[in-house]
Amino acid sequence: MMDSRSASSLSFGYVRSRDQDGARPAAHQVIIVGGGLVGLTMAIDLASKGVKAVVLEKSNTLSEGSRSICQAKRTLEIWDRLGVGDIMLKRGVEWRKGKVFSDDHLLYTFDLQPEGGHKMPAFVNLQQYWVEQYLLERLLELGGEVRWCHEARSIRQSDDGVCIEVATPDGPYNLDCEWLIACDGARSDIRRHLGLTFDGRVFKDKFLITDVKMKGEFPNERWFWFDPSFHSGQTALLHRQADDIWRIDLQLGWEANAEEEKKLENVKRRIKAMLGDDAKFEIEWISVYVFQCRTLSDYVHGRVIFAGDSAHQVSPFGARGGNAGVQDADNLGWKMKLVLDGEASCSLLDTYSRERVYAARENILHSTRATDFITPKSKASRILRDQALSLAAKYPFAQKLVNSGRLSEPAHLIDTPLNTPDNDIFACHIAPGSPAEDAPLSKNGKDDWFLQELKGEFTVVAYEPNGLNLPTRLDIGGIPIAVKTIAKGAALDDVSGALRRRYDMKPGTAYLFRPDQHVAARWRKWSGTGVEECVERAAGRRI
Repeated sequence: MMDSRSASSLSFGYVRSRDQDGARPAAHQVIIVGGGLVGLTMAIDLASKGVKAVVLEKSNTLSEGSRSICQAKRTLEIWDRLGVGDIMLKRGVEWRKGKVFSDDHLLYTFDLQPEGGHKMPAFVNLQQYWVEQYLLERLLELGGEVRWCHEARSIRQSDDGVCIEVATPDGPYNLDCEWLIACDGARSDIRRHLGLTFDGRVFKDKFLITDVKMKGEFPNERWFWFDPSFHSGQTALLHRQADDIWRIDLQLGWEANAEEEKKLENVKRRIKAMLGDDAKFEIEWISVYVFQCRTLSDYVHGRVIFAGDSAHQVSPFGARGGNAGVQDADNLGWKMKLVLDGEASCSLLDTYSRERVYAARENILHSTRATDFITPKSKASRILRDQALSLAAKYPFAQKLVNSGRLSEPAHLIDTPLNTPDNDIFACHIAPGSPAEDAPLSKNGKDDWFLQELKGEFTVVAYEPNGLNLPTRLDIGGIPIAVKTIAKGAALDDVSGALRRRYDMKPGTAYLFRPDQHVAARWRKWSGTGVEECVERAAGRRI
């Protein structure tokens, strides 16, 4: 295991690849450009499915600064499936509650996870460099490869693959691959090579973001201020991270001079105004950013596929950027595996674009609404905001009008051709297209979690199947299917009844889950023919 004392300062030496010595370009199934949290998650997911992807990273370090710090419940569940969930929990700061202030007065407190019975908390705050270190360690455990100081300088596509010119300290060389996945961030070189542009908005406001090391008495909560006395007329945000690091966001206004605001003496002045003149702290990282809410209209361009910030960008309030990128990888990995194995056509990858563009537009909608509320651009919108804040102090209904950033939630992929519509009636919100929800189980008499039984493959879960002797595995047209039976006294037992309540399970009910743990179909009565049809549809064979 790497030295974890200073993840933010780790660097990795350039290593010459054997591919640089061949007379012809080496051929790979998948090459991932970008070794950040999305690219590493993508590589781990593929490696867990037996697909070795080469990661090209033009830098030689992990993330600079803490950057994406709020790791959402769904993202943690994905990482847990990939073998790194527990270490993220151990290192990070769990939180589920927040406070919203107007001036210096508390408006209200919220709880993002009032119901128990979930392995993962609502959020864990963990700096991006820690996240990337743990992902890198996991990838190397699985035999993955990251080539540091390898920059994708140009690409050339054909009908069956991509040729990449790679720049290195030893000079350029070429690589061939069947598929290139661009995870190279907001300033994506691959997007530029293809001449692609975003749809969306850039908001005329600037924000100072700084990480401060200090011993604070604040609880593990998200605190957001509108017009506080220490930062009059603007907004402020305070979050705790691992290692006594605190994230502070301060609205600056569009006319602010970014270079002046980043000067250490000016940042310290603002922090002291917030924490007090006697506060003892050290500045770890400083940045000034502008809100952007934009997306590509399509994430699949021939043999090049975009994921993460190279595909979409949102404002930081709501923690939607990094979490959405990890969920991109979760959606793409199993589809790529089926296509590479010849079990699905390339049209299955088009559903990746359809589903994740939908998710991006949903994130952009929430992010845009939050930005418009936080930074009103007209007299009328400011009056509406101020009235909402005034009412929220007295009336709970008005708290829903206050928008300090609707926090990240996974997309419900209702409109996708991979779903089988319901023929039966269910009284729960978990429908085809919804992400699975966790619940406590007993497994052979020991505590277990439902999501740990959905291990990255198609899975049918049968609830008290009325005496049917179901197999533990099926093969449907070359696609392996796991079958899990949950019943009283069985190896898997819903002892608390939480699974029954959350999924409206009744004796005979069965659910089909995709490898990314989204519901694909559900029935009140097991039918072998019905299962086969739904798996064929979920694998894209009936598009």
